[in-house]
Parts: sequence; C-alpha cells; structure tokens
Amino acid sequence: MQNLTELRKSIDNIDNAIIAMLAERFKVTQKVGEYKAKNSLPAVDSSREEEQYKRIAELGENYGLNPEFAKRFLQTVIDEVVSNHKEIAKQFKN
Repeated sequence: MQNLTELRKSIDNIDNAIIAMLAERFKVTQKVGEYKAKNSLPAVDSSREEEQYKRIAELGENYGLNPEFAKRFLQTVIDEVVSNHKEIAKQFKN
C-alpha cells in the first residue's frame, strides 16, 4: 500500500500534467482567436460550445468522472478563452 507522501507526489505529477496541457490548449486557442479576429468572426461559437459540452460529459462518463463537474470545468476554460478572444479582437481593430 502506498503511503500518503507517495500518493501526494502522484497528485502533484498529475497537476503538473494538467497545467501543461492547459497551457498547450491556450496556445492553440490563441491562434483560433487571431484567426477569428482576422476574419471578423465572433468570439463566441455557441454551436461549437454545445458540441464540446456534450463531448466532455461523455468523456467524463467514460473515465468515471462526474460529467457535470467536467462540464463546469470546461465552462471555466471556455469563459477564459472567450475573454481572450475578445481582447484579441480589440487588438486587431486598433
């Protein structure tokens, strides 16, 4: 049986991976925001968001994670992405 220190080290490693993946995700969404701004597309794509919520809920279910939590987590990410896209759009207008 693992001890508490080993378990916490595993959690820390997982947290590191989560942050690294989020950083990578935001690098890509930065490019999406620039594309949208250059092509005068809106920061929000409701149909894409709906698809993502369904997909994330299914992934949560498949991995044994509460699908509602997975959707709330995605909402936080999407809120940040939309905010960033709005800032990028302002920069392209100037």
